[in-house]
Amino acid sequence: MIGIGEALVFFILAAVVIFFSLAAVLAKDIVRAALALVFSMFTVAGLFITLNAQFLGVVQILVYVGAIGVLILFAVMLTKNTMGSDDNGN
Repeated sequence: MIGIGEALVFFILAAVVIFFSLAAVLAKDIVRAALALVFSMFTVAGLFITLNAQFLGVVQILVYVGAIGVLILFAVMLTKNTMGSDDNGN
C-alpha cells in the first residue's frame, strides 16, 4: 500500500519532470537546454527510486546523465562563439 507522503513526493517529482522537459524543448540556448535535460533525467531517476526500482534509478543517473554531460561538453566546444561583437560576426 502506498502512503500519502509517497504519493505526494511522486506527484511533485512528476511535475518537476514536466517542467524541466518543457524547458529543455523550449530553450533557445543549447547549453540551457542540455542542463534542463540533465535535471529532467535526475528527477526521472527520483521517480524510479520512489517506485522501488533503485537499480533503474542508479542506471538512469550513470548512463543518461553522464551522456548529457558529454553532450554539454560537445555543445560548448562545437558551437560558434563570437565574443565582443554585437553584429553577429559581420
